[in-house]
Amino acid sequence: MDLEERVELVKRNTLEVVTEEELRGLLEAGRPRGYLGYEPSGLVHIGWLVWMFKVRDMVEAGVDFTILEATWHAYINDKLHGNLDLIRRAARVVRAVLDSLGLEGKVRYVDAEDLASDKEYWGLVLRVLKANSLARIKRALTIMGRRADEAELDASKLVYPAMQVSDIFYMGIEVALGGMDQRKAHMLARDTAEKLGYKKPVAVHTPIISSLKGPGRMEAAERDDLLAEVKMSKSKPETAVFLHDPPDVVRRKILRAYCPARQVEFNPIMEINRYILFAQPGFKLHVDRKPKYGGPVEYHSYEELERDFVEGRLHPLDLKNATAEALNKLLEPIRSRLLSDPEARSAIEEIEKAGVTR
Repeated sequence: MDLEERVELVKRNTLEVVTEEELRGLLEAGRPRGYLGYEPSGLVHIGWLVWMFKVRDMVEAGVDFTILEATWHAYINDKLHGNLDLIRRAARVVRAVLDSLGLEGKVRYVDAEDLASDKEYWGLVLRVLKANSLARIKRALTIMGRRADEAELDASKLVYPAMQVSDIFYMGIEVALGGMDQRKAHMLARDTAEKLGYKKPVAVHTPIISSLKGPGRMEAAERDDLLAEVKMSKSKPETAVFLHDPPDVVRRKILRAYCPARQVEFNPIMEINRYILFAQPGFKLHVDRKPKYGGPVEYHSYEELERDFVEGRLHPLDLKNATAEALNKLLEPIRSRLLSDPEARSAIEEIEKAGVTR
């Protein structure tokens, strides 16, 4: 694979790379150190597949990749009722999913508790805080799905953005991967790197899959601090398809999902096709329509699908039926791996029993 192919592999299915020139330089120089940090905070839904597929792309492109299991971050963010043992068990579910996607033995896992056990890490957190104003840190709180004013009741939340920046510096990360909801943390890291003498990390941002219920008020979808209200969320089961959901549940959720005719923006069914199904090499979407509605049709690219949908040649119900079938095929090996793994299955049952917190 030549340099341009590696760059395109990292870029595909992303919304932005900050900056592409810096990324190209890192890939040209060898195997850059990449990472993604996530909160083990509940059940895994299909929206997570977007970044998981991107991890797979980056590994294939030659990035030396680390997955940070942000256990203490999840605790600060009030996830799973602050039960650290359950948070750790949730991380094992994510490992099982990544293994099912072919990443077993290809990525490194680091627990945030390992970082927190080193006094040098906490010294770095303090230096990051020292280099930034309170207002700057508060602006980054949306990375947690929180409003800035929530820190008024829980001061630990102010430490979260500084920890995320410190994670990057401490591990010597050169390429930081995350959804668009993590953009403020990555920009904070780039700004702070200049102040503290670290190399600015390249930031790669993937799209966020919309809630199955739709965006609600359109103005809410356009407000950064309300992103948590319009995206697929594990704390709101009615908004998400979970990787362990049985086929009939997946189908029911997809058929009930928001999918207005001719509309692509904030349409979760179109996003599932674009960022999850058509992200698979060689994928084709087969739509089994009745003859009076045009008969069966097969789409070989997302662009073809979007054209027909926007122009009214593909009915939302036909699209939903085809999407449900294709999604179930994609999820079958993942679901099988999760439910056949005693540790992962036990953790899923425990999380469901405990209830996922926002």
